[in-house]
Amino acid sequence: MANARRVATVGRSEPGPGRLQRRPRGYRRERVVEGLLFLAAILSVLVTLVIVYVLVAESLAFFRDVSLARFMTELEWTPLFDEAHFGILVLLSGTLTVTAVALLVAIPAGTAIAVYLSEFATPPVRDLAKPLLELLGGVPTIIYGYFALAFVTPLLQAVIPTLPTFNLLSAGLVMGVMIIPYVSSLSEDAMRAVPMGLREASYAVGATRLQTAFGVVVPSAVSGIGSAYVLGISRAIGETMIVAIAAGAQARLTFDPTDSAATLTSYIVQVAQGDVDQGSIGYRTVFVAGLALMLMTLVLNVAGHLLKRRFGGGGRNE
Repeated sequence: MANARRVATVGRSEPGPGRLQRRPRGYRRERVVEGLLFLAAILSVLVTLVIVYVLVAESLAFFRDVSLARFMTELEWTPLFDEAHFGILVLLSGTLTVTAVALLVAIPAGTAIAVYLSEFATPPVRDLAKPLLELLGGVPTIIYGYFALAFVTPLLQAVIPTLPTFNLLSAGLVMGVMIIPYVSSLSEDAMRAVPMGLREASYAVGATRLQTAFGVVVPSAVSGIGSAYVLGISRAIGETMIVAIAAGAQARLTFDPTDSAATLTSYIVQVAQGDVDQGSIGYRTVFVAGLALMLMTLVLNVAGHLLKRRFGGGGRNE
């Protein structure tokens, strides 16, 4: 018996050092893929840092000639005129006005569509409606701009005869239609993530589907819905072609959507199309406007992050 055990023990092949260090067959391939993914992540960070560096460097050069107080308090924006004024509030007023008009369209419509698709639509209707709705987000924005100028503005002029050809109202309305898919799609995903048990508990106490939708599902998905709103606002603030075509190019301080006015993005397009000497103060105003846009977007992203931390992840399926 003892001899048999010794023979069996000697017959076993003990793993040697080389065998212990042997890698799985796909190990090197996985390491290569991991390296490529890491490089892609680093590249995106580096591109962002370079953009920030360029904007900040050119803006600092601008502020050597224009004081921050003048930049924030002047009520005119004429950096390319002989009598130059640099009041950024002028461009901010146009940007905020057209964004407000767009949100008045996109948030109610997008939320209502999301509630319908999540709580009331049958699966075939949802499978058909959601892709069609998301096609709106794939239409080139220049088409939206000419649609606002050639179709929406004449309709509005039939109701408001004094409405100018270029105005913030038509640009904002069409922009609102454009960002509806962003609001509705993300909001619907957040609502669908709410556990079915919450709905069943609401039905058990006698609530209707409408009461459950707005009393249980929407509050439970408020984090995801808020993130959708933040994305919609960021998309509206950064929109370029619609406002460049339909809103006008005259910089004026106004919060009246029936006026024509320039926005931050339309001003950048306007200067980019003109003959401005590189290194001049007019050239550097483009970077100042871009920095203002980036700061506004940063504030919105931070607000969305705080909203998500405050209200949680918008529901779980557990």
